Order: sequence, then C-alpha cells, then structure tokens
Amino acid sequence: MIDRKNEQFPQRLQRYRERRGISRRVLGELCGLSKNSICRYERGEREPNAAALSALADFFETSVDDLLCRK
Repeated sequence: MIDRKNEQFPQRLQRYRERRGISRRVLGELCGLSKNSICRYERGEREPNAAALSALADFFETSVDDLLCRK
C-alpha cells in the first residue's frame, strides 16, 4: 500500500499524470507548459507559478490545495 500522507507535490503530480496514462509532453501541451517544466516539477527542481498550478488543477479536475498536498 502506498503511503500518500507523506506525499509531496512532485510525487502527486507524477501520480496524477501516470494515472491518466499521458506523457510529460502531452500534459505540458494540454496545460500550456513545456515538457521540461513538467519534468522539473516532478523532480522537485522547480515549483510552478500560480497560473501553472491553476492549469494543472483544472486539467486534473482537482483543487490547487489537493495538488499541493494541503488539507
């Protein structure tokens, strides 16, 4: 069983993307972001700005707080 209590944004983003069965490139295209940005977000090397977070949350039909692992 996966412990999602300690999950952080990079892991959550990757899990959501993989659950949809799409590549980083496709996610980037659908959200108006680059594949490299998605890759850096998933590695924890970069944090998305408000516009990127909003686009990702809209795509995954969830809240920004959920993406950021906040209650």
